[in-house]
Amino acid sequence: MTRTLIGYARCSTDKQDLEAQKQALAALGVAEDRIYTDHGMTGTSRARPGLDQALAAVRESDTLVVSKLDRLARSVPDARAIADQFAAKGVRLALGAVVHHPPDPMGKMFFNVLATFAEFEADLIRARTREGMAIARARGKLRGKQPKLSERQQKDLRRMHGSGEYSISDLAELFSVSRPTVYRTLEPRQPTSRTLGSRPICFGRIA
Repeated sequence: MTRTLIGYARCSTDKQDLEAQKQALAALGVAEDRIYTDHGMTGTSRARPGLDQALAAVRESDTLVVSKLDRLARSVPDARAIADQFAAKGVRLALGAVVHHPPDPMGKMFFNVLATFAEFEADLIRARTREGMAIARARGKLRGKQPKLSERQQKDLRRMHGSGEYSISDLAELFSVSRPTVYRTLEPRQPTSRTLGSRPICFGRIA
């Protein structure tokens, strides 16, 4: 029976990492047209079209090759679900140069251990990210969305528009912003007011 190597590579953001994985798969004997990829997909997301195509392509006695287990799955339930598909199809899994046979008890145990460590690593990364963001907020380094134009730039934009010499497109190009931003900047400001007795006191510039 013919045995085919099917490769799978995934990266979340860095295309260079994807190319490195493809080169590693090629070095393991996987043909270029047998490599399926997902780019911009996290390992925790099961909606990965490239992986679905790879799983559909493997047949009995074939081997799915990945550089590391965390490229294939980042959670224990996901890894076990994929292993079950391998077992049902009679497909082997190669993590780098090491081949595992999911139906084999030792292979299944080792696969589950690796999946547990992959999930643990993913949890650590998420925890460190949350901790880093909390520290940054405490130090005032993480702020809300900042305005695209400073107060001075907004005043200059309104003055230039009031001169009648500049169109909306001109202003957008000069200040390196979008036309909607120009329109928002030109919107009249609503004066703040408060009531003192029965007479409102208004603060703001009189148009």
